[in-house]
Amino acid sequence: MTAETLIAQAEESLSAQFREIDSRALFNQKKVLDAFREERVALRHFLPSTGYGYGDEGRETLGRLYARAFGAESAIVSPALLSGTHAITVALFGILRPGDAVLCITGTPYDTLRGVVWGEGNGSLADFGVRFDVVELDSRGKIDAPAVRAALKGRKYAMVYLQRSRGYELRDAFTVSELGAAAKLVRDAGFCGCVFADNCYGEFVEEREPTEAGIDLIAGSLIKNPGGGLAPTGGYIAGKREAVKACEYRLTAPSVGGEIGSYAYGYQLFYQGLFLSPHVVAQSLKGGLLIGKCMEMLGFENFPKIGGPLADITRAIRFRTEEELTAFIQSVQDVSPVDSFVKLEPWDMPGYDCKVIMAAGTFNAGASIELSADAPIRAPYTAYFQGGLTYEHCKLACYAILGRLLR
Repeated sequence: MTAETLIAQAEESLSAQFREIDSRALFNQKKVLDAFREERVALRHFLPSTGYGYGDEGRETLGRLYARAFGAESAIVSPALLSGTHAITVALFGILRPGDAVLCITGTPYDTLRGVVWGEGNGSLADFGVRFDVVELDSRGKIDAPAVRAALKGRKYAMVYLQRSRGYELRDAFTVSELGAAAKLVRDAGFCGCVFADNCYGEFVEEREPTEAGIDLIAGSLIKNPGGGLAPTGGYIAGKREAVKACEYRLTAPSVGGEIGSYAYGYQLFYQGLFLSPHVVAQSLKGGLLIGKCMEMLGFENFPKIGGPLADITRAIRFRTEEELTAFIQSVQDVSPVDSFVKLEPWDMPGYDCKVIMAAGTFNAGASIELSADAPIRAPYTAYFQGGLTYEHCKLACYAILGRLLR
C-alpha cells in the first residue's frame, strides 16, 4: 500500500472526529475573543516596558485575559517563567512550606519534575523538608480512588498534585472531566488544601479548562498550546486568587509580588499567540490523529487509541526496534522548516535519566506546539510526538514518515 492510499483512507475514516475538533475550536475561539473584548485590549497593551514595570498595563491585562479565558479568578503570565517545569516549580514553592506534604495521585511525575521534588542538594522540595508522596495509577491507567482515599486518611497533605498529560508513560492524558472528578474525590475524602494540575499540552483541547472543573491552580508553558506558536518564551499560572498571589511572591519577592515585572520587547506576540491558540491546537490535534491513524494501519500501537477522547495534543507510538523509533523521529526532523538537514543523535538532555532523541526543527527553540517528536532511548521503544502549526505541515510529515517506514 502506498503512502497516498494510506493517507486518503485515514482522512476519510477521521472525518467525523475532524468535524468535532473544528466545533470545539470555534467554541474556544469565541471564548478567547470574548475575553479580549471584555478586557478592552488595545494597542497600548502591546508596548514594551523597562525597569521595575510598575503599572505595566500590558503585563496586568495579559494576566486578566488568561484568567478570563481559563475561567480562573487570577493568573500570572510572564516571560520570566522559562518553561512548563519552571512554572510548575514556582507554583509548588509558592504554595508549599517546610514540613508540608504533597500527594500526587496520577503516578510518578514527568522526568523533569523529579529533580524538583526529590533532588538532593539542588534546592528541591526535599531539601526544604517538603515530602512528595505518589499514588500509582491502577491497571487501566486511571486514578486509583481507593488508594487515594487510604492515603488521605493516613496523613495530612497541603497539596494534591495531578499531571494531565502522559509524559513518558503509556497512558491516556486525563480529560477535564476526569480531573474534576479527582478534585471531587479528594474533597469528599476531607482534603482541604490546594488541588493543583500540571496543564501542559492540554489547553484548548476541550471546551473547559481544569480551573472550570474544581481545580484550584494550574500551570503551563507558552511555547506549548496557549502561545499559539507565536509566544517566544514564557509560562503561566492560573487559578484561585489567593493561590496565584502566593505564587507571585515566589516569582518575584515576598515584598512586591505581582506589582513588578517588565518586558523590553513588548507583549504583542503573547496576546496574538493566545488569540490564535484555539485554531492552532485544532490543527495539531487533527495532524496527530492523521499520523496516528496511518501508523495504526501499519500495525503500530497508539496512545490514545484512535477514536477515543482527546485530552491533550500528544500522541505516543510504540515501535518494535530502536531503528524504527529513530527513523520515525528523524522523519519529523527531515520535514521541519528549521534545521531540516540535521542528522539526529541521542543525547543526555538536562532533567532526564537516559539519553533522549528529539526532533524539534522549530522557529521557537524547543516549542512543542510546533511539530516535534522525542523519545527516551529505552525499551519499550516509544516515540512521543505533538504539535503542528498547520494540518498541512502534519500531512507532509506523515508522507515523510510513511515513506521511510514503508521502505
